Amino acid sequence: MINFTKLHGAGNDFIIVDNRDNNIADKHRWAKKACDRHFGVGADGLMLVEYSENGDIKMDFYNADGSHSTMCGNGLRCFSKFVYDESIVRKDVFDVETGDGIKTVSTIESGENESIIRVDMGSWTFKSPTVNCLSQEVINRKIMVDQDELEITCVHMGVPHGIIFVDEIDENFTCKYGRKIEKDPFFPQGINVNFVKIIDKDHIIVDTWERGAGKTLACGTGSCASVIIGHRLGKVSDEAVVDVAGGQLKIKLYEDHVTMEGKAVRICTGILY
Repeated sequence: MINFTKLHGAGNDFIIVDNRDNNIADKHRWAKKACDRHFGVGADGLMLVEYSENGDIKMDFYNADGSHSTMCGNGLRCFSKFVYDESIVRKDVFDVETGDGIKTVSTIESGENESIIRVDMGSWTFKSPTVNCLSQEVINRKIMVDQDELEITCVHMGVPHGIIFVDEIDENFTCKYGRKIEKDPFFPQGINVNFVKIIDKDHIIVDTWERGAGKTLACGTGSCASVIIGHRLGKVSDEAVVDVAGGQLKIKLYEDHVTMEGKAVRICTGILY
């Protein structure tokens, strides 16, 4: 029996388990089983709480398909609420070790079921080992999907992201093209695909096809990536509100790092057999 808590950040939902005693050995298989929406609890991903030698606590994250991932922004907010509420870490500001390094988390408002968390997401790079051209940036690159030509710009924000600007957000469009671009040979490790509509320089809408999870209601790293790329191309300011299908996030760019602020909401607790 495994005790779990389920939380969501802007509709991006996660199962979180205290694994400091290493009860879960086959993490990939267990994540796939637990995240199954028909035969398990159902979630976009699994997060395991583990001891850290470099931070206050460690987050080990797995996608719904069982694949390991280095980072998840919405998940990190949920993870942080869980460890704070459970008194695993009892500080308003603390460091979480992730596969993408140490992330500093701040609790802005703390409620029993709902909290507002700010995460320092760290820096980014436009040259990513997940694409076939590590030595060059991918800016407004034309790609053919079926018979349609799209323009994609890439950034590595803990995990690889591709940004495509669109006139309107359409879930069917996101699903149709997102699943194909994720598996494009140009991205040998796969890629998250974000479709972005500009409202104005301080406000955008993002719809994400997430690598290893599919269509999602929100993606924290994707929202950061969208503002980063929008700012680089002169479309977005250095501080913007991002509307996602499951809620809203606030993204702020600094010279060498980016912060994300949003809600983390507790859904339920239970036991998985």
